[in-house]
Amino acid sequence: MPLTDLSLDQLHDYQAGIPAPAGFDAFWRETLAEARSVGGATSVTLRQDTLLTAFDVYDVRFPGWRGQPVAAWLTVPRGAEEPLPTVVKYIGYSGGRGLPTDHLVFPAAGYAQLVVDSRGQGHDTPDHGEGEGSQWYGGFMTRGIEDPRHYYYRRLMTDCVRAVDAARALPQVDPERVVVQGGSQGGGLALAVAGLVGDLVAGVLTDVPFLCHYRRAVEIASEGPYPEIAAYLRWHTRDDPERAFATLDHFDGIHFAARASAPALFSVGLMDPICPPSTVYGAYNRYAGAKDIRVWRFADHGGGYGSTAHEQLAWLREQNLAPKAR
Repeated sequence: MPLTDLSLDQLHDYQAGIPAPAGFDAFWRETLAEARSVGGATSVTLRQDTLLTAFDVYDVRFPGWRGQPVAAWLTVPRGAEEPLPTVVKYIGYSGGRGLPTDHLVFPAAGYAQLVVDSRGQGHDTPDHGEGEGSQWYGGFMTRGIEDPRHYYYRRLMTDCVRAVDAARALPQVDPERVVVQGGSQGGGLALAVAGLVGDLVAGVLTDVPFLCHYRRAVEIASEGPYPEIAAYLRWHTRDDPERAFATLDHFDGIHFAARASAPALFSVGLMDPICPPSTVYGAYNRYAGAKDIRVWRFADHGGGYGSTAHEQLAWLREQNLAPKAR
């Protein structure tokens, strides 16, 4: 994939210049208040069948959007001194929580980890929401795009906030040292949560984040999922795309970044055809908290690949968010 976006010098100064929609904060305040008012208990069940002798794994179900149960894995280093600094992990597009063996880096480094299923994308959390009719375009990007109240990511982002609420109440978790983390869609979700929960999280690891700067991404991303939106606009709102973008503006990482306060580590691949680097820098340059970014000059959407975990663990140590040495 050749370099097809802005140069690194241009990216350093790039400003998206997109204001948040009127009522953005009220929309999310009311959304989260409604979800939290439903209540509901979190269930935590120890799994005996994982064959992971160094970790305890729990099947967690917590109340998300409208109190609907959301699945997650809680993995804790066996014998560790609790409560632990904890990573709440969100998953990339079209994936779910998978198996516990898919997510062992942070537990191996001594962290507790809560891996959150993505409603409708994983196998364990169905999506019982509105706005299902636009899925002919390959996925989730256009579900409910006609109205922010019914857009798919309203439900998913609410689940992700409620995951932090649930994690902070678990006895294995130090509520003052909760970090949100993810790559691609997961990175966009981590950024959204950071902007929505304020100081309830102590750190943000957002790797090649998706769900940022929709307007530019739809125009220049050459590989999915943003082209799902372009395909929808081509036929449904060709004369008035602003209705769709007015919905998407309620879920744009640029606006969440402007409201975040926790220290954050971003990453970007300068040859990324899925999340073009200007969309990442649009959010990074708007981020209100302390921040740093790892730039992978010749990388595609894989970013730093195997180097990413090392960079993130080192950064967490610099932020005094590392577990105690055993």
